[in-house]
Amino acid sequence: MAKKKEPKVNHRTVPGGHIENAGLVVQQPIVDTLRQNYMPYAMSVIISRAIPEIDGFKPSHRKILYTMYRMGLLSGGKIKSANVVGQTMRLNPHGDAAIYETMVRLSRGYGALIVPYVDSKGNFGKAYSRDMAYAASRYTEVKLEKICTQLFADIDKETVDFVDNYDNTMQEPTLLPVTFPSILVNSNTGIAVGMASNIASFNLAEVCETAIAWLKDPGCRILDTLKAPDFAGGGQLVYNEEELEKIYRTGRGSVRVRAVWSYDKAGNCIDVTQIPPTTTVEAIMDKVVELVKSGKVREIADIRDETDLSGLKLTMDLKRGTDPDKLMQRLFRSTPLEDSFSCNFNVLIGGTPRVLGVGELLEEWSAFRRECVRRGIYYDLQKKKEKLHLLKGLKKILLDIDKAVRIVRETEEEREVVPNLMIGFGIDQTQAEFVAEIRLRHLNREYILKRTEEIDALGREIEEMESILQSPKKVDAIIISQLKQVIREFGEPRRTQLVYASEEENVEEEEEVPSYPVRLFFTAEGYFKKITPQSLRMSGEHKLKEGDHILQEVDALNSSELLFFTDKAQVYKSRCSEFDDTKASVLGDYLPTKLGMDPGELPIYMAVTNDYKGWMLFAFENGKAAKVELSSYETKTRRRKLMGAYYAKSPLVYISCLPEDGEYLFATSASRMLIVNTAMVPAKTTRDTMGVQVMTLKKGVRMISGKPWQEGMIENSHRLRTKNLPAAGALVRDTDSGEQLTL
Repeated sequence: MAKKKEPKVNHRTVPGGHIENAGLVVQQPIVDTLRQNYMPYAMSVIISRAIPEIDGFKPSHRKILYTMYRMGLLSGGKIKSANVVGQTMRLNPHGDAAIYETMVRLSRGYGALIVPYVDSKGNFGKAYSRDMAYAASRYTEVKLEKICTQLFADIDKETVDFVDNYDNTMQEPTLLPVTFPSILVNSNTGIAVGMASNIASFNLAEVCETAIAWLKDPGCRILDTLKAPDFAGGGQLVYNEEELEKIYRTGRGSVRVRAVWSYDKAGNCIDVTQIPPTTTVEAIMDKVVELVKSGKVREIADIRDETDLSGLKLTMDLKRGTDPDKLMQRLFRSTPLEDSFSCNFNVLIGGTPRVLGVGELLEEWSAFRRECVRRGIYYDLQKKKEKLHLLKGLKKILLDIDKAVRIVRETEEEREVVPNLMIGFGIDQTQAEFVAEIRLRHLNREYILKRTEEIDALGREIEEMESILQSPKKVDAIIISQLKQVIREFGEPRRTQLVYASEEENVEEEEEVPSYPVRLFFTAEGYFKKITPQSLRMSGEHKLKEGDHILQEVDALNSSELLFFTDKAQVYKSRCSEFDDTKASVLGDYLPTKLGMDPGELPIYMAVTNDYKGWMLFAFENGKAAKVELSSYETKTRRRKLMGAYYAKSPLVYISCLPEDGEYLFATSASRMLIVNTAMVPAKTTRDTMGVQVMTLKKGVRMISGKPWQEGMIENSHRLRTKNLPAAGALVRDTDSGEQLTL
């Protein structure tokens, strides 16, 4: 089917100032719109902005560094940052603010890179602070760090390709001929369209040693030389060999980094001096303050930022008797003092984004670096061949210098000098041009002999270069020697310490709370009170909502666990310590609001436990009963809400917490009763089990209630007992005396 041709719309101004065809809606398939309008933008962001290439740089980084190289900032003094920003605009058509911010992140003063490329003077802010702003570009000064000599090595020898800038007024390199795997040395983060990149930084010496080992044996175990990521801000990396091997193999994964701290016994305070690279001092302080205000952390009296020129310092004053080790373990779990660094080694390879492991990155970098070395050698080879060619022509003149002088003197026209020399000595035009340009002072045998002595040396050098170009092993040897030089000149010890998580740290530490006797009150309307015995003795009547009454009154400890079962077969977990001590004269806490229950949900029973021993007993209208182990409601994490707390397909008529087995009296709507010992009901670990049939019910009959059995409630109670379940129970006679089971 032929594609329908879209109408062509021409917009032009007609008399009266109106635009012809303005407001005309042209139908266009959404796929075509995305392809024409969105895809070019998406590809531009991926290829030309957000994703780094194999040399370790994004285009914005590369343009700044190359501009500084062209300005001669590898040597000499620093110049104003504003000058560099202005010159960079010749390559980067962004605004000065964006260029300057990029340069700030490359600087030593900012501290984001483990190997900074820009030597800075002035206030460049700090990577560990979101509020510490950098000064304007007119106040700061910069130059290139010494290690940048390794970024631009032999760049003028056509080792990399050059392209025109955006207005075709100058050229810039597509990549930098880095002599070490900079893609792994400094961290790099970028967010493109539909993809992102987050590359962790590694120690420079370890990366170079790994590259050397890889060049010698591509099957080497990377983890032997590349221990783990190393971050500019230090910190402690929780060593996990399996996760690191996964990152090295796939390029994806995460590592846990925690802060470095020390305890000042004299001041009873904790000093944090290094933090993870993914957070800031302000974010840590905000979270700690939030925990203190909510009452989850009670050991901290004050927290303040004492960062100065000597470096980062976050101080937390502790209350008397606080164990700093236990406090820090809890803060590691609940604040950014321990954070995860997610790795996503997404790199542009030949214009295509690829997620690569460390081994694959080293393979791609090795191929790139080999090509750079070959191109540099080939460039030198051509220059030496040209020089050799000229010297061979000069050697021929040695046979008769007087003849060369006579040819020049006897030539009437200047343009005939070169052709006459070519004819007289049998040399080509290039050699004749070189001879013709020799100064008069150099027309002596000594000068010519010295120059021609270079012929043999050049011949040997050319032969050596050609053998290198033909031998991959010799090329790799050059790369290895350069890597060793980088290690000698720029290698530094690791900044991030490696620590091993102990079993105690992996187990969530329970918050220490004071344990003292309390009495708990739970009402039919869902109100809860926790009252100390002393306060209860001094209190009068309970204040209750009109029509409300107390369902349960339980003695417990302030450290006891609470389970509130609701009418929607859910259970909400809490602790006595999370409720404030109160008095009988107040309504108490409204549980649906306090525990965040679903709309219309109401608690119907409160279970109190200290060790999760015992069972929960549930009886249903269909005559079944379920005995669920209380430990089924225990969780390793602090989960507050558990769904499927009990069987929900038949209405619940009775619920109770059983510390031990006992007898219970159940009644039906047909006036039958049955005494059941819960030992006859098998215990289950599945919370929503339907249980077992305890009462056989006729059609239309249902179980209506349950109650703990006490002797004397009904005479002749032996009629209500049974040896086997299920049982129909016995009819209650008028002659039976004692307490009747009320509905």
